[in-house]
Amino acid sequence: MDARERDDIAALAKGGRTNLFGFFLRLAARIPFLFIAGRASVYGPEALGRFASALVLIELTSMVCTMGEKRGLALRLSQTEGRVHPANVIADGTILAVIASFSAAVFFWFVPMLLFPGGHYTWIDRLIVLALPAMTLTEIWLAALAYRLKVSPTVWSRAIVEPWTISIVAAAMIWIAPQSGLSIAYIASELAAALTAFIPFLREYGLPRGWRPRPNEMRQLALRSLPIALADGIEWGTRRVDIFLLGFLAPPAAVGVYYAAQQVASLPQKLKSSFEPVLGPVITRNLKEKDYAAIARQVCQVGFWITAAQAGIALALGIPGEGVMGLVGHQFVGGTGALAFLLAAEVVASTAVVSEAALIYVARVRNLMVSIATIGFQALLTLGGILLMQKLGYNSLFQAAAAAAALMISLGLASLIKGRMLAKILREPINNWRWALVWAAVPAVVLGVLATQFLPEWAELAFGIPAILGSYFWVIWKRAFGPEDRKLFQKAQKTA
Repeated sequence: MDARERDDIAALAKGGRTNLFGFFLRLAARIPFLFIAGRASVYGPEALGRFASALVLIELTSMVCTMGEKRGLALRLSQTEGRVHPANVIADGTILAVIASFSAAVFFWFVPMLLFPGGHYTWIDRLIVLALPAMTLTEIWLAALAYRLKVSPTVWSRAIVEPWTISIVAAAMIWIAPQSGLSIAYIASELAAALTAFIPFLREYGLPRGWRPRPNEMRQLALRSLPIALADGIEWGTRRVDIFLLGFLAPPAAVGVYYAAQQVASLPQKLKSSFEPVLGPVITRNLKEKDYAAIARQVCQVGFWITAAQAGIALALGIPGEGVMGLVGHQFVGGTGALAFLLAAEVVASTAVVSEAALIYVARVRNLMVSIATIGFQALLTLGGILLMQKLGYNSLFQAAAAAAALMISLGLASLIKGRMLAKILREPINNWRWALVWAAVPAVVLGVLATQFLPEWAELAFGIPAILGSYFWVIWKRAFGPEDRKLFQKAQKTA
């Protein structure tokens, strides 16, 4: 491994380490929101379920409206480096995103039934469409900052400002506008996150210079970006199609319970985004030099980091799952089965996630085809599982668990296919697995089971979760981590 590649690994580790800290901040901030939304008498599972149904389309549409800039921007900036002012490059994609997101917002304002399938909404709830342009622009600004390895704005925007704003505003709305409190809190959080991202973006890139809209070039950009935009939307959609189907087939309370389980389970999934902002620029630089072996090593390195971390957190949150869901409210304990499947899904998805980070540059159309097939397969499995549970007479919480199981199976299959696809293109093996993960899981499971059997619920969470994480990561550190792995926890040394 040459000095340049070691610098790339160090950059990946630094970005991941910064965002890993943000993950724990986000965890600390997300729990109060779930507690408020789940336990407050004015909200509860039904209100949370209606809120979740609206979020599905808002967030999915936002991903498509970025026009692929969340990951495609790094490639365009690297290709035009030194020739075009970077603010001008970003402006082209930004205008497209603004047009797309505002058009979508207007559409959903006039067709609110798509956002609220049950028909229960107020005019304030319809204002949730304001979050769509804000979310879209935030993703582009953060992607631009990540290209220059500025990841702290992502932590501030997504891990501090956004979750704490939604928690604080949701609590305040209990006394001000209880019927639409969750919608108002969500709008406020996205606007605050957008402002937090825009200020450092403006400082880093400044305003465009001599830039004018070029309709022909922007149309070509839209066509080139479409595969990446759709892949982004589909990747996000695999985490949301289950809620979408549950919203039509199950009562709102079941959707609310499932959404709470998904919010807990998606916290490990945020570890993927810890590395994504810096993995893209590193891959694009190596692509320019056609160093495919380096790309394979970096994908495997980051893939193992993500797999190891997600597996440990999945054990820590899944084994005492009843207690974790009970924190949201006693009505949510029945979602423990869904939580277990959702946590497992994030672990098996890690190979697909890191493989796709390279595939969107080297095989964007084939990657898109696999993504479309994945979400289609998941939708069929989800629909079949829900209908089967209904036919067998099981309640809506079993139907939610069936939807989570469908997600796990679909993402596992996508990991196998995308990993092999990337390996064939790069002519290098792609493998995130190490047997030390099994050895690390054994003491963690033993300690977790003992905690759930012999400790009261509060102690199970207060002492059991740290014990599970501690034993797991101690074995990982001793048995699985080599010198390159340990860079994740070491600050890069400055060279003379």
